[in-house]
Amino acid sequence: MTTIAKWTAALLFCGIGITVCHFFIDRPFAHFVHDTLRGFRPVFNAFAQLPDILGPMVVVCALLLGIRATLKRPLTKIQIAIVLSAFSLALSVVLKNWLKFAFGRTWPETWVQDNSSLIRDDVYGFNPFHGGPGFAAFPSGHMVAISAIISIFWILYPQLRWLGALCVVAVFIGQLGANYHFVSDLIAGGFIGFSTGLVTIELWECRCTT
Repeated sequence: MTTIAKWTAALLFCGIGITVCHFFIDRPFAHFVHDTLRGFRPVFNAFAQLPDILGPMVVVCALLLGIRATLKRPLTKIQIAIVLSAFSLALSVVLKNWLKFAFGRTWPETWVQDNSSLIRDDVYGFNPFHGGPGFAAFPSGHMVAISAIISIFWILYPQLRWLGALCVVAVFIGQLGANYHFVSDLIAGGFIGFSTGLVTIELWECRCTT
């Protein structure tokens, strides 16, 4: 199966999963988290913020490696992976912001600027092109970021996929357990992040063969 065929199949499965979650899982699970897991929010929050640590790290490393490259010093495979992960992250941020605006989804709880939410106001749904921080839950930015970073290493270093999976799962559980996002937000974020990583790798390989 070709790469585009695999990506199309993944898109189809993610679309089905997101649809099912939107209608049957997102709301009851958000209420469950709010009613049952609120006391554990600091623990979940620690896992949820992993992209805020890894993101700046790969960007700073990529900048330093860029300086190294200007000095005509070759980069090793792992150094190239770091640079590509930073590029994938940057690409995913732009795409994520466009999609948040396009879908305009409200949040599970009230987090920013007294935003309307499911838990406090029983507000739930998509408001396309509404704009504003209160309508930016879909897709999950943190899930996009961790997936965009990890996807590069997932592809280039198959033997370390277990470590990448742990990082992605940690962020998924953290964001969900802290009630920052609905399940479907996280599924979408993971797909978008891995997609940008795949595109980044394909662009790099295309460059190397021309």
